[in-house]
Amino acid sequence: MNIYIEYTIRLALSFVCSFILGLERKSHQHIVGIRTLVSMGLSCCLLSILSVYMAETPAVNGDPTRIAAGVITGIGFLGGGAILKLGLNIRGLTTAAIIFMTSALGMSFGAGLYIPTVITFFIILIILLTMDKVEKKIFPAAKTKSVIIQVSTAGSDFDFQEKFADIMKSYGFIVHDVNPQFHPKDNIMQLSYTVKTPDKLDAVKIAKEFSEKNENLISFTIIDK
Repeated sequence: MNIYIEYTIRLALSFVCSFILGLERKSHQHIVGIRTLVSMGLSCCLLSILSVYMAETPAVNGDPTRIAAGVITGIGFLGGGAILKLGLNIRGLTTAAIIFMTSALGMSFGAGLYIPTVITFFIILIILLTMDKVEKKIFPAAKTKSVIIQVSTAGSDFDFQEKFADIMKSYGFIVHDVNPQFHPKDNIMQLSYTVKTPDKLDAVKIAKEFSEKNENLISFTIIDK
């Protein structure tokens, strides 16, 4: 096979895989999408082709392994930029991993390792398309929030904290921390919870149940952290 046809096939395969991964990211409203991943996949593929060319061409001086090492270092910085910490929530870890994977796919295609690269691509694609649903089913609590509850203690038997804990547990909340504050002048107890909550949350329904279980409820607030 003509060497340039071979190079074209490698670049085309890298383009297709990078495009599909970019499409998957963009469908989930991530900043890193088709253009970024396709550009990165093709760049890594081309650099890998260059690395192989240097190794196979005696007239070209230089260490071909330095290209791969430089690519991995650069991709590490790019992946780090995709990770964001929003309060107690961390976003972008999967995107950073996909950035790294796209570069690996591009480099492997550039080196002519078709079969292992295609197998790896399909494994990654299956994981991206299915594991999110599986994880949410097994581990429904996904987002960190603050739940602030104010209760009037006038005439109260102070059993509301246990009732509130039972309600939150029934809705899939996982309590990480609770900070009670009592205001004796106003006879108000404020409970500040740090919790993990499911993605789908009906705050109105939960507040209604809290109110029904305790008539001394003053306010119920859920805040993203």
